[in-house]
Amino acid sequence: MSHHVLSLLVEDKPGLLTRVAGLFARRGFNIISLAVGTTEVPGLSRITVVVDVEGLPLEQVTKQLNKLVNVLKIVELDATQSVQREHMLIKVRVDSTTRSQILEAATLFRARIVDVATDALVIEVTGDTAKVEALLRVLEPYGIKEIAQSGLLAMGRGSKSISERVLKNS
Repeated sequence: MSHHVLSLLVEDKPGLLTRVAGLFARRGFNIISLAVGTTEVPGLSRITVVVDVEGLPLEQVTKQLNKLVNVLKIVELDATQSVQREHMLIKVRVDSTTRSQILEAATLFRARIVDVATDALVIEVTGDTAKVEALLRVLEPYGIKEIAQSGLLAMGRGSKSISERVLKNS
């Protein structure tokens, strides 16, 4: 699959996320991950979207996104030129014989235990996609009861900021 990570700097306005997601849907793009949050600039939000664009030109969507009034800047983030992290909570089935093995696995992946019950542990992990997927593969034989995952968060490496570039051009 051809995954692309886009970072959009947008005005924080009601309904904008719906319009952005709808634009992807109308063009037949599958959104793999979506994360939205405030930025360091009041009134601006960042949308990080991972899309599967196999067989479809990404340029078509970025041109349409640029036409939306509240979209200020779009940057495609290359994996080598950006920091990309996922955040996940994983509830794993445990018993007296598997608890120590699961705790050891969590420690190896620098994950944290955030809830303990007699028959389950909730593990919090943050890292790149490969790390998170590797931990899931290790925990799977024990019985994963539930997963909650945030969208991918990504930011360009170095001192440049997309919000600085937008504010300079204003």
